[in-house]
Amino acid sequence: MNNFWIILWHTYITKLKTKSFIVTTIITALLIVVLANMNNIIGYFSDDDKNQIAVINETEATFPLEEQLAALNENMEIEYFNGTVEEAENKVVEGEYEGLLILTLGEDNLPAGEYKSSSIADSTVAASLQNALQQIKTDMAAEQLNLSQEQLAELYAPVEFNSTALAENAKTEEELSQARGLVYVLLFLIYFAVIMYASMIANEVATEKSSRVMEILISSVPPIRQMFAKILGIGLLSFTQMVVIGLVGYASLKRNLSSMEGGWFEAFGFSDLSMSTVLYAGIFFLLGYFLYATLAAFLGSLVSRIEDVQQMIMPMTMLIVAGFLIAMFGLGQPDSTFVTITSYIPFFTPMLMFLRVGMLSLPIWEPILGITILIGTTVILAIFGARVYRGGVLMYGKSSSYKDVKKALQLSKKEDSAE
Repeated sequence: MNNFWIILWHTYITKLKTKSFIVTTIITALLIVVLANMNNIIGYFSDDDKNQIAVINETEATFPLEEQLAALNENMEIEYFNGTVEEAENKVVEGEYEGLLILTLGEDNLPAGEYKSSSIADSTVAASLQNALQQIKTDMAAEQLNLSQEQLAELYAPVEFNSTALAENAKTEEELSQARGLVYVLLFLIYFAVIMYASMIANEVATEKSSRVMEILISSVPPIRQMFAKILGIGLLSFTQMVVIGLVGYASLKRNLSSMEGGWFEAFGFSDLSMSTVLYAGIFFLLGYFLYATLAAFLGSLVSRIEDVQQMIMPMTMLIVAGFLIAMFGLGQPDSTFVTITSYIPFFTPMLMFLRVGMLSLPIWEPILGITILIGTTVILAIFGARVYRGGVLMYGKSSSYKDVKKALQLSKKEDSAE
């Protein structure tokens, strides 16, 4: 058993010291810090100077453009230009004005406008001017039709429409919107973590085989013990990385909590974080990791060169991607039959069952059934994978297809009979 812990800690410490792990952890932590300080960063880089818009009114009418713009965009100011259009355009090119708005009257005797700027890549200014003119046009049209402001307001008032769930304990529309944002973020976390750490295990096994270290290991440590030592070693590594990122995130959020009211922080549901959702995220993350880590370990044992690892684990990667894509679809329809059925397929369960638990009020037996299916599948895969791993680590040469699984099983049987 001492050899098991030696391999586990060797795998953990070796990967912990690699530049790729350190750089990835630092970059992710910095990204968390940036997101937590996003409001402050945007405020620091935002320009306090208001956009100056030159306006040439080619009509004899007077339009309340200033009042409409003040209600739509506080960062814009207009200045009526007394010169020609060519002179105003030159001022825009020279940077004195952000843009030029030319006011005219259409065939219906209602206002129309043409906006000119050095670049129209930023559509915010043009959209604000268009909305202001639209409101002016609406008021003038209402006046021509002898409509009062009350009648106009009633005409354009949005229809009253509410969605109410009749099922007991069903989430409200507001709770569902908050849960959708939180589940979206945690799904990305589960997806990237599982695919990264599972691939790391396959590369670790292939690296040892390519360097012939495996020949020394199998003479002193049973292959099955090697496989689980590596899985737990990489699992401990992922736990370390998650703890570091989590502590950085917690410290950043706590420090900037006062400036995060509303905005993206509230939209993603972090202002009302449910501990049950976080708990389920941790459970399905761990179970998903062990499922795919076991699969990656015995697939990695079938190759002898690092170059062949990605090709060998490609079907596993596609399973993870497929589960993630179904989860993205399920964010809009979490109660659809398709999402419900696929959430019980073990390779999709970590993401889809978590999606349903986070967004729906499910009876407790459904997530428990999903967890049981995951555990059972992982155990079966571990038993089968251990036998493949035991024969696979003895195979050298280029791995051309999954027929090598059969060869690995045959070698494993020979080892059993030899013992």
